[in-house]
Amino acid sequence: MPRILIFVLLLATTVSLRAADVPPAPSQRMVRIREITTIEGARENAIIGYGLVVGLRGTGDQKQTVFTTQMLTNILSRLGMQITAGNITVKNIAAVFVTGALPPFTRAGVPLDVVVSSIGDAKSLEGGTLLLTPLHGEDGQVYAMAQGPLAVGGYTAGAGGVSKQLNHPTVGRIANGAITERDAAPSLQGLGSLSLLLREADFNNAERVAERINSELKRPVAKVTDSRRIEITCAGTDVPALLARIQALPVAVLAPTRVVVNEKTGTIVMGREARLSAVSILHGALSIEIATTFQVSQPSPFSKTGTTEVVPQTSLTTRDAAAKRIELNEGATVEQLVNGLQTIGATARDVVSILQALKAAGALQAELEVL
Repeated sequence: MPRILIFVLLLATTVSLRAADVPPAPSQRMVRIREITTIEGARENAIIGYGLVVGLRGTGDQKQTVFTTQMLTNILSRLGMQITAGNITVKNIAAVFVTGALPPFTRAGVPLDVVVSSIGDAKSLEGGTLLLTPLHGEDGQVYAMAQGPLAVGGYTAGAGGVSKQLNHPTVGRIANGAITERDAAPSLQGLGSLSLLLREADFNNAERVAERINSELKRPVAKVTDSRRIEITCAGTDVPALLARIQALPVAVLAPTRVVVNEKTGTIVMGREARLSAVSILHGALSIEIATTFQVSQPSPFSKTGTTEVVPQTSLTTRDAAAKRIELNEGATVEQLVNGLQTIGATARDVVSILQALKAAGALQAELEVL
């Protein structure tokens, strides 16, 4: 009887050790097809215009900004006033670029948000109002008209060489500040086929989406053409109704394993699924400090020769700390990596460099994206 118990315990131990060596299954999440795909050809279109902001409190463009006064002259001439641009001296106006985007399937009369950015030497757009500005597409046609008061998320104030600035006062936003003037929507009538594009290219997820669509419609209408594109046959069907049905379907997709680092700010975002191969990390801190002091050298008293000179004295100090080491086993998690790096005193920028080295060594089992 004791031998049987010992055999069972040994078998259980062996199974648990083997299970620990098996890599974890990739994480899945249930999403609607509309959340991970877009319709090919249905995209945003950028629009841009050149306008004038008025009503500023002396913080607008100065006289040297010639195009501002020229534009004001043109506006006044259209209103029946003839004024020479050289005779205008105002500080309450600013020349701006107005930018926005036409969403997919935009029709005439749809309100849009626009961003207003100063292009002259204005100090602030706070309190300003954008005059009627046409917004053009890449084909040169006018697709929207923008006008309205600006919302600026900052300010600047000061005088006598002392000033304070919060955020960026030369850029503002107008919510629903533009109205579309023409249709910019592709026609869905009479289409024989259309394509869905995955936001994140992945052959596995593309196959899952196609299988889910075919299972729902009970016929093979969806076909994967590459890691991003799923072609759907829709001849003889109501295309809007078909898309509404397809986009509402839930599908289990594999979440990407990715590590994102920002070298400028030292920000690091790592998913818990990111794992490491067996690896050793050496981290050393080398500090070099160079200081220069100035001493005055004077000739002896009552000396008829020699001059007073300033002599620099330079000192060099070097501190090389002992290299610190952490060891991680096969399949170590991100949490273990972060805890180990914090233990050896690595800063955020040190971690960025270490992650890049791990990826180059092939020890980081995840995509590394550097911003």
